[in-house]
Amino acid sequence: MSLLLYQLFLKLYHLGIRLTARKGNKAQLWLEGRKDLFTTIAQTLQPTTLKRIWVHCASLGEFEQGRPIIGRLKQENVEIVLTFFSPSGYEHQKNYDQADYVFYLPLDHPEAARKWVSIVKPDLAIFIKYEFWYFYLKALHDAQVPTFLAAATFRPSQPFFQSYGSLFRTMLRFYDHLFLQDPASQTLLASIDITQNLTIAGDTRYDRVATIAGQASEFPTIATWVAGHQVLIAGSTWQEDEQLLQQLAFEKATNNKLILAPHEIDEPHIQHLLQLFPNTAVRYSQLSDEDIHKRVLIIDNIGMLSSLYRYGTIAFVGGGFAKGGIHNILEPAVYGLPVFFGPIYQKFVEANEMVALQLAFSVSNAATMRQKMDELLSNEAAYDHLKHTILAFMKEKQGATTIIVNKALQTLGK
Repeated sequence: MSLLLYQLFLKLYHLGIRLTARKGNKAQLWLEGRKDLFTTIAQTLQPTTLKRIWVHCASLGEFEQGRPIIGRLKQENVEIVLTFFSPSGYEHQKNYDQADYVFYLPLDHPEAARKWVSIVKPDLAIFIKYEFWYFYLKALHDAQVPTFLAAATFRPSQPFFQSYGSLFRTMLRFYDHLFLQDPASQTLLASIDITQNLTIAGDTRYDRVATIAGQASEFPTIATWVAGHQVLIAGSTWQEDEQLLQQLAFEKATNNKLILAPHEIDEPHIQHLLQLFPNTAVRYSQLSDEDIHKRVLIIDNIGMLSSLYRYGTIAFVGGGFAKGGIHNILEPAVYGLPVFFGPIYQKFVEANEMVALQLAFSVSNAATMRQKMDELLSNEAAYDHLKHTILAFMKEKQGATTIIVNKALQTLGK
């Protein structure tokens, strides 16, 4: 892609946002969040004697990978400027207490990028996973600001490795250091002659989920409801996932129970789920001692899921029947749960590794999942061995945050 095409893409993207914006939707939030943004930033940022680190995340998922890095850096007496491209990241984390400042990132543009760098004056910039903005990277490079890409993963289908990808390869070379999730990414980068300043650090989310598990909340009413049962925890589910779960048939005669935490918790969707499991489902906000016989518990609020996995025997993670792919499978795996998900998972390093090691399982239909669940749950010794193997795998994968933070501190001279 040429620079002219890249700029045309940005203009068309901005136009598309304006055309689709309506009150309260993400496009409107995207526009409103960037209104008079440079004036807001200039008025908000205060002079500091501390080292200032700019951390940029596209959205909420990338923030979860950047969060451990921010938390550890904040312990080192530095200042953090956190930016998001997407409203789903900014609106959820605009009050994040480990960041000194949280802003939207202005759309990539030569003047905007130069202005941003001149106002923020970062001593170090850290982009998370997939963020490639040509003019920002060039402005940082021209200002000699060290720039890292953290928790990065690469696939052959990406433009860096295509004949038209020269501009994207240039963006890669603007980074001073690339922290990769896996050796396959290193091999791909070598195919385009990028072999220097690379570290296979792993995925910081392993550190994050370990911290979350250590701080997991307890829910006594749920603990009572699940006692003595084998429990499937289904998290971040979409409609296709829920249809599969409904076909698993959580009848009164079985020893299985299902805790279902959907991705969308608006009232019409909760009512739809109650209808999927007639006479056997109860919503969490109405759970009482009288519902002990119910087989399906529908979680109708947010913020509980990562702690709920502690009550599970097996997990199912949603998103694997949709184009975007699966949600976070590490949250249940940190408790040693075997994890099931749909067939679209190939973009996720952790899923590929766990499937290859038979620590997680991709399924396309309810019959296949039921067969594998029965196989796992019918042999207690084999299940316990698998659980311990998953726990060992999760522990072994921790440590990426330390590698990245140590390099950041070394770069800052701390």
